Amino acid sequence: MHVLCISLSLSLSHVGLWEARSSSRCFAIPPNMALCQNIGYDTMRMPNLLGHESPAEAVQQSASWLPLLARECHPDARIFLCSLFAPICLERFISPCRSLCESVRESCAPIMSCYGYPWPEILRCDQYPSDHLMCISSITNTPQASCQDCVLEEASSSKDTLEAFCRSDFGEYQQASRVYSLGSKLVILKHGPLLGGQIRSRIELWLERDASCVRNITRQHPRGGTFLVMGTVQGERLVVTKAHLWHKRDKNLTAAARKWKQYRCRN
Repeated sequence: MHVLCISLSLSLSHVGLWEARSSSRCFAIPPNMALCQNIGYDTMRMPNLLGHESPAEAVQQSASWLPLLARECHPDARIFLCSLFAPICLERFISPCRSLCESVRESCAPIMSCYGYPWPEILRCDQYPSDHLMCISSITNTPQASCQDCVLEEASSSKDTLEAFCRSDFGEYQQASRVYSLGSKLVILKHGPLLGGQIRSRIELWLERDASCVRNITRQHPRGGTFLVMGTVQGERLVVTKAHLWHKRDKNLTAAARKWKQYRCRN
């Protein structure tokens, strides 16, 4: 199991955030700054847009974001982070656009949440300029991934499945096609804090946005199928933590679904 570790011990200078300060200097991007290698430019301005005073400090802080990039949560995540850790050395600071921040946050924040990290306040998107101003806009508008740990599992026993239901905010089985669209069958076993009518739209959003997770689940079933999925509700998003292929021959799953309404979860 991979562990995602992200340091959030960042500082931010709100004074003159987007203007080059008289004390700022240009430096070569250090070769050990793995986050920002081969990004299209080779010099950066310090202090950077996160308030780091030296290249060494920027290297140390940026390294903690590498596990997030390894998850391939968004194709523009590296561009967004490097615009803050290693801003290109021009006459003035060029910040990321608000839309770039929002696109990266929408796709990457669910991964961070899986490991207990919220999207940091230091990266709140409303501080960045609108797209019509001079800023770095999103190159790719299609988020690609969410929690890549989710895989299709065999149900070990009906009791284990019932306990997984207890730990989850929602549980339902659905029919999904080979193009990852929601089919006609959607049976809700547990909807948690969501209203019943919200489940379908949230599942459709999950199918659209969490492509890596969906690919993991459907890899051996390219034509689609019916799947039992469970997970947690995090804001507007569903994060799937358990998934099983649903078929009537699986006695553990059918027994768990039959018993669920009468099952008493342990606190």
